[in-house]
Amino acid sequence: MSWFKKKSYPDFWKQYLECFESNQNLDIETIRFVIFDTETTGLDTKHDRILSIGTIAVIGNTIKVSDSFECYLQQDLFNAKTVKIHGLLKAGHFNKVQERDAIIQFLAHIKNSVLVAHHAGFDVTMINQALKRMNLPKLKNKVLDTGHLFIKTKLDDSKTHYSLDDLSLRFKIPQHDRHTASGDAYITALLLVKILAVLKKNNPSLQLKDLLRSHTRIGLL
Repeated sequence: MSWFKKKSYPDFWKQYLECFESNQNLDIETIRFVIFDTETTGLDTKHDRILSIGTIAVIGNTIKVSDSFECYLQQDLFNAKTVKIHGLLKAGHFNKVQERDAIIQFLAHIKNSVLVAHHAGFDVTMINQALKRMNLPKLKNKVLDTGHLFIKTKLDDSKTHYSLDDLSLRFKIPQHDRHTASGDAYITALLLVKILAVLKKNNPSLQLKDLLRSHTRIGLL
């Protein structure tokens, strides 16, 4: 009758789940948004692996530089073709951790925050694939995609897909450390603040549910 036993999860996952037990703050002026990015060995979410994770928090339209996270993962899988994009060599000079340790640290950092990424589906899927390899469920956090949020501004309806470069140029955001996880997370945080300012101008009573509502799925790329 062992199949009736409740599945046992490690303590770090239980602690992560406990963050969702109380009612979540839904006021966008005080919500902790955690903007994150992953650099990976490629774009195949099933077979490629995470090379680095970078995050930075935004609360009340303020980017919290002190509330950030960065880690580099040991590369069991190496793709030399992508090095020219992210610059991460297999050895390199960064202190690197195992995938399991990186995910544990990431979960402890994000807690129940609203996650934000540009084309978030890819980054979320990469994290979920890592969780799957650890025999754990998917992320529980609400997720926002800055690509979809920009479309909600109705500033431009000429395309359905806007790259981070496209929107950085539009909002005059400097592209420092582009294609590093932490650099792209910071650029995306600046983008989020600017997009929210437009959305709140159009709708002073803007709520989290307005940001989450989307008629299209979060794209991978």
